Amino acid sequence: MQLIFTKGAGKFDQMDAIRADGPPERVECPKQGIIPHDMVHYAVESVLLRRGFVTRLAAGEALDYRMGAEPESDGVERLVEVFQADGWAGWSSAPADMLDLYQVTCRARQCDALAVDEQDVEAVRECILTLTARWQATGVGQSVTLEF
Repeated sequence: MQLIFTKGAGKFDQMDAIRADGPPERVECPKQGIIPHDMVHYAVESVLLRRGFVTRLAAGEALDYRMGAEPESDGVERLVEVFQADGWAGWSSAPADMLDLYQVTCRARQCDALAVDEQDVEAVRECILTLTARWQATGVGQSVTLEF
């Protein structure tokens, strides 16, 4: 599957999901001052090999932000939120602090935390920083394509 993120001029970017066995699907991604939310999903899921939004999309679920709850997918979502918070802080939070926040977030949302450690956090952050550099170099109307 390909994910094509296109930078928009206004308050939204776009993501197209291109699967071999179906028509392309498109969704608007609200701008948040960092890479798009679903690009963070791509980093978390591709590095940690966990089932979340992008993996479920690749498995054939419809491109919809209201997917049904699943324990692993819910844990991925909470981890994506922690990485977004790190992004808003300049991608510089200590991995141990991020793991603490992840535990708090999972408890607050009553979901099981994934087994992740500081090395996992660093590996995902490295992927995110690479994606951030690509996204920052992308002009309005231009795209970044990711293979999943």
